Amino acid sequence: MIYNRLTLAWHLFRSAATGACLAWGLAAPAAAAGAPTPPAKPSAYLFAYFTGNDKSEEAIRFALSPDGYHYTALNGNRPVVQSAAISETGGVRDPHILRGADGKTFYMVATDMVSAKGWSSNRGLVLLKSTDLVNWTHSAINFQKRYAKQDELKRVWAPQTIYDAKAGKYLVYFSLQYGTEPDKIYYAYANKDFTDLEGEPKQLFFSPTNGSCIDGDIVAKDGKYYLFFKTEGQGNGIKIAVSDRLTGGYVLRDKYVQQTTSPVEGAGTFRLNNSPDYILMYDMYTSGKYQFTRTRDLEHFTVVDQDVRMNFHPRHGTVMPITAAEAQRLAQRWMRPADVLLTAQNPAIRPLNTVEDSAAGTVAFLALPGTSLKAFDLKINNPALPVSPSGPQNFARGPVAYTVGQGAARRTYQVSVTETHNPALPGYYADPDILYSQKTKLFYLYPTSDGFNGWSGTYFKAFSSPDLVNWKDEGVILDLPRDVSWAKKSAWAPTIIEQKTAAGYRYAYYFCAGAKIGVALTDSPTGPFKDAGQPLLDKLPEGVKGGQQIDPAAFRDPKTGKHYLYWGNGYMAGAELSDDLTSLKPGTTQVMTPDGTFREGAYAFFRNGTYYFMWSEDDTRSPNYQVRYGTSDAPLGKITVPANNLVISKNSAAGIYGTGHNSVIQVPGRDEWYIVYHRFTYPQGLKMGDEAGFHREVCIDKLEFNADGSIKPVVPTHAGIQPVRVN
Repeated sequence: MIYNRLTLAWHLFRSAATGACLAWGLAAPAAAAGAPTPPAKPSAYLFAYFTGNDKSEEAIRFALSPDGYHYTALNGNRPVVQSAAISETGGVRDPHILRGADGKTFYMVATDMVSAKGWSSNRGLVLLKSTDLVNWTHSAINFQKRYAKQDELKRVWAPQTIYDAKAGKYLVYFSLQYGTEPDKIYYAYANKDFTDLEGEPKQLFFSPTNGSCIDGDIVAKDGKYYLFFKTEGQGNGIKIAVSDRLTGGYVLRDKYVQQTTSPVEGAGTFRLNNSPDYILMYDMYTSGKYQFTRTRDLEHFTVVDQDVRMNFHPRHGTVMPITAAEAQRLAQRWMRPADVLLTAQNPAIRPLNTVEDSAAGTVAFLALPGTSLKAFDLKINNPALPVSPSGPQNFARGPVAYTVGQGAARRTYQVSVTETHNPALPGYYADPDILYSQKTKLFYLYPTSDGFNGWSGTYFKAFSSPDLVNWKDEGVILDLPRDVSWAKKSAWAPTIIEQKTAAGYRYAYYFCAGAKIGVALTDSPTGPFKDAGQPLLDKLPEGVKGGQQIDPAAFRDPKTGKHYLYWGNGYMAGAELSDDLTSLKPGTTQVMTPDGTFREGAYAFFRNGTYYFMWSEDDTRSPNYQVRYGTSDAPLGKITVPANNLVISKNSAAGIYGTGHNSVIQVPGRDEWYIVYHRFTYPQGLKMGDEAGFHREVCIDKLEFNADGSIKPVVPTHAGIQPVRVN
């Protein structure tokens, strides 16, 4: 099987005094002679989560972290508790895990539900108990069977547990929905054995708006109780209510605390070990990822996503601090030997592009441009599963043998590190447009920000480079919710023009938003850009019956100095731009669809008297997404399609698929050309199904021509290109 690498360092070591692993990176204090051994302090974290809405995904999974930021899935991201064995419905969601007041007993609760049966189909929850985090007893509670007068109960969602020191009991809280009433948060105490609930559920929080409240999460801090919950129906997001009492009196803070405009649910908080700070995390369920924020006062929250790494995609879960000995026990039970190698944390390793082949016993890391391989340290430290060798190794000579684990589980892997220049940008990006700026003498890339479910990104970034290999992130240059009044979603496929005027340089940035094309202006290639205030294109061209107004491509004709814009999905259209670059010249729009292979992603450039047009064929979710070309003798002329017109397509031998939606750059002053395109993320893309269509990477390879001007087919590579210097 092939797994992505996760940047993660395990800092486990054994205390000489106790012979047990007590801390990740922290030495255990020495105990006085005859004194009882002090309890180990938490130094690691356990994440309990589920992964999706398919029945196979509605199960409890575990992941470990040494620092609360970097997580490795246990058991190969497979369930650690089988849903069929513990639930009535056959599925469980929203697991919450808690350390008991005695410090050594653990409690877990989860929604008893299979979402395929409907969002109002479940009637209960599951209680679980363990003394070792590995073996769990369980009890399923159906509220309609447990309590009288529950005929109108439609659902029981997202239970959590907290210890009530005054009552000496564990309080379980959850949301219930009856009839046409909104969801409300209730509570009941668990019995002594944590196998049942005592008494009738009571309402915990009374919303002043009487709106729906779900996904409650209570944090006790400085004598107060902070209830995080999700609102629905009257504005959706996470709010906080505060009380001096656990079981009532919560007063709403009427502001949302999530730090994103994307839909969120499943707030979970945990305190960082050896710190007064907390993490508030939540499930960005339409974006396919979590967001982590850090706070000290539970009022002000700072996004820390840049520091978070996971080799899995969790849904609504919770994190609990654990000791190193507990982490060691979990690792020895469920961590594969290869997972230890995948925790390599050298920052030169590309975090998305590691290939692990369990059957062959190989791990292949790709490294960033300029990485020296003669003395390269993977930076692995995990005595729970011993690894040798350690420290710098010479990967320039080829793979290095690493041995992981001990006893029967001991395994040797051949580990390689290769310096590559593709992908050109770290992370998920697509639809790249490229520019060489005469103003700054730098190259710029303008991609779609990718990795969002259903292409739901809302912002654009820019990247600069002196050589087409080393790229600097210039940050967000246009944010739809903040900068654009006429559309707030679907930020796709930008293109840019640099124009020199008597007053200096100006830049026109054309972009997709809400399946329309807009334009924004600035005097710098890195913005900020000011939107024109309305879409440039929001209607189909005359005579076109279907398709979308997307994928703009801007072109300056070097023969005349005129500017043109091409666009379309399902059709290709072109028009001359007005001198102000913010409108099309009336009467110039032409439908230019070259042939039946045209899908989207038109692009134009000029070489040796010929106008070249490129386009993408097939669907961006298809491994066969590829680029074709044709030629014309005019910017808006008829396109002639050669018999052999394939420019770039998949390279199955190298695991490269979905190569398309390109742009082209000529090195100024030279007949030297490069093609910039996106591909499925490597190596995971091919296994992701349709999700590969919004988990893409930007790459650059050489573009060459035959003597007659025809384009030589490009073989996409991982190696990429060598640095390019402009004279």
